[in-house]
Amino acid sequence: MSTENIPEGYMRNALGHLVPVEQIEEVDLMRDEFVLRAVQMAREKEDELADFKDRISGDMDAFLDLSAEKYGVKMGGAKGNITLTSFDGRFRVTRDVAERIEFDERLQAAKLLIDRCLREWTKDSNPNVRAVIDDAFQVDKKGKINTKRILALRKLKIEHSIWQQAMDAIGAAITITGSCVYHRFYERDEQGRYQQICLDFSGV
Repeated sequence: MSTENIPEGYMRNALGHLVPVEQIEEVDLMRDEFVLRAVQMAREKEDELADFKDRISGDMDAFLDLSAEKYGVKMGGAKGNITLTSFDGRFRVTRDVAERIEFDERLQAAKLLIDRCLREWTKDSNPNVRAVIDDAFQVDKKGKINTKRILALRKLKIEHSIWQQAMDAIGAAITITGSCVYHRFYERDEQGRYQQICLDFSGV
């Protein structure tokens, strides 16, 4: 909410009303001051992280291009996962490229085919089989299908013509909508295991 056009000696409340400062409880003023200060600090850190991310991405690309030039080639185009380790093995930097996967309407056709299999298989068997399959097709609070659970179905070794049709339909329904790049940083502990350096506020 904009703080422009607020007369001196007034503050705007959550409903947009102007309230004289002298009518506001001291604890409310203190809370407001704390929240504004905390949010400002968070914004500054957000900007720092964004700059850090851009710098790391650019520096890694530059290093990879320089390394490739030693062999007379150019990297160019999309670059995939890579791990770089310090000379003494203590530190490690990784870049992971994860594709964003969505499913088109053919996923519903796959579900109908799987249901045909289930009706045949679960007549006299454990209903938990259906529960496992139905769980894979459940959507989250945002209405999104759990991609990993759907793709996991394709790894099941089930030799059945209708099931195979369903798996083909899932494969055809896959749409790559983009990719996300993650840079992670690690330090090796005394046991020789690489521990991730946490850049997540909640994990510090």
